[in-house]
Amino acid sequence: MKHFLTGTAAAALIALSGMASAQDLKMSHVRPQDATIDVELRAFSATVAEATGGDVNIEIFPASALGDYTTVQERVSVGAIDMATQPAATAADRRMQISSFPYLANSWDEARAAYGPNGPVRNVMAELYSEQDITMLAAYPVYFGGISLNTDPVNPGDPSQSNGIKVRVPGIKSFQLTGEALGYIPAPIPFSEAFTAIQTGVVDGVIGSGAEGYYASFRDVTKAYIPANTHFEVWYMIISNESLAAMDADDQAALKAAAADFEAQRWTVAEADQGKWEQRLADELGATIVELSDAEMAAMAGKVRAEVWPEVLQDVGAEWGQGILDQLAQ
Repeated sequence: MKHFLTGTAAAALIALSGMASAQDLKMSHVRPQDATIDVELRAFSATVAEATGGDVNIEIFPASALGDYTTVQERVSVGAIDMATQPAATAADRRMQISSFPYLANSWDEARAAYGPNGPVRNVMAELYSEQDITMLAAYPVYFGGISLNTDPVNPGDPSQSNGIKVRVPGIKSFQLTGEALGYIPAPIPFSEAFTAIQTGVVDGVIGSGAEGYYASFRDVTKAYIPANTHFEVWYMIISNESLAAMDADDQAALKAAAADFEAQRWTVAEADQGKWEQRLADELGATIVELSDAEMAAMAGKVRAEVWPEVLQDVGAEWGQGILDQLAQ
């Protein structure tokens, strides 16, 4: 009898231990269900569940269901939301603007050098998240950004004059200044309100996303797309330090390994993915894809670098920001 009770108690303890170690985590992202990132994150969640033997289960919440990405980052910081894969929100720290610095990279090779493993921008973003009690698990390259219009473009490759078109931009200084430099009238509007703003004519387009983003969230209000390479869009997979600390060492290691694989795989398909979505805008929606010459691209990049970079550097800290730009120039 004594042996039976001891065995029962041991089994109960094992069961309780397993229950205590299992974690159900909530992961937010900004795209609709079944968008590329949604599909990839669900596969990532399955990988983590398998790698941890069911100890870590990540539930995906698409379409900003847990709140605007700025709010979500704040909630991850305090442990109210476990995880997110999304753009960096600059409200908590203006230095995070370095991630979306306009015309920082001219090619996919330059983008990987900046944002890929051990890239200067990636490394500093990990440090900035750390200061907010957040751990960055992966960088997720999305695309080079462009301009979506629900009206006909006006001198789209000539940034020397105003085109009179009002566009939604994120509430980030670098995007606002870039819109102005390229001849547009920028209107800072939250992402969750942007579609309605275009639909009702408050603005006639968007700066701040790229072909996939416009297809996913603005397909019914995109008549023209200008692949201006305004910025390189990178999202970050982040987790609350509190949620990460609740895992044992093996589960932490498995999660980080899965995140590294998730990032590595994305770098192999991101460039082709961008071209695919630009083609879908044209083929499925009938949108006009505006072809820009090398000279026009150079003029846009040159004007933004001359006019916008100095102001954004002052906003993030001139010496700090210049130090990162200097690393990229090496």
